[in-house]
Amino acid sequence: MDIELLGFFLELYLLLIAVAVFAGAIDAIAGGGGLITVPVLLAAGLSPAEALATNKLQGCAGTLSASAHFIKTGQVDLSKMWLAIIMTAIGSVVGTLLVSYLDSKALIKIIPVILILVAVFFFFLPKLQPYVASKVSLSQTAFALIIGSSIGFYDGLIGPGTGAFFSTAYLCFMGATLITATAQTKVLNATSNVSSLFIFAFTGNIIWGLGIAMGAGQWVGAQVGSRLVITKGSKLIRPMVIMMCLAISVKLILDHWQ
Repeated sequence: MDIELLGFFLELYLLLIAVAVFAGAIDAIAGGGGLITVPVLLAAGLSPAEALATNKLQGCAGTLSASAHFIKTGQVDLSKMWLAIIMTAIGSVVGTLLVSYLDSKALIKIIPVILILVAVFFFFLPKLQPYVASKVSLSQTAFALIIGSSIGFYDGLIGPGTGAFFSTAYLCFMGATLITATAQTKVLNATSNVSSLFIFAFTGNIIWGLGIAMGAGQWVGAQVGSRLVITKGSKLIRPMVIMMCLAISVKLILDHWQ
């Protein structure tokens, strides 16, 4: 390999790592990091299958990093989440296995509408959350069986907006605070990502060197983002979730409604 080509690949890797740092921070706060990294991976020349598989690898590092910080700082009690973690993992594996067998086109056209409703919910969060939480509540077991398995399945099958859906479920059905909901969401998001990655590992589509390099960037970015969640709280999380929900909606509409 000549010097110029080596320099090109070095610059490309450094750029992609920088993108991963930024995406990791955004994803730790509001989710939707894949909205940033997948288009960049495609622009770098990866095929759609390679981009999605490699993105899952580097995204795992970000969600695991954020989860580790939230657990370390006491925002998450794993002893109360073990069933939700198991059900999310099962749902994610099943969804990933069924990707090539189910037609998700009809479902993915509905997702922007749901994400816009989530954005509206977060906009009116101070008034809506106490009301909804007082009317509908789930036990830890029911939450794991219903929400963990279904959203885990969705993440394995399609993916966009998973973090927003988990956060909304925690706010509505468990009466969680915004910081706690975000922290617990990252743990379940990490679970579904790792479970899905296990399946992707057998497809041969992961670019391991690039995924690991970007994963290092994701880890750093997620550490920054998770710290901002705790220090800035709802002042940062609410607008970021609203923006990411709307951004994902626009992206899905442009990709699938033309």
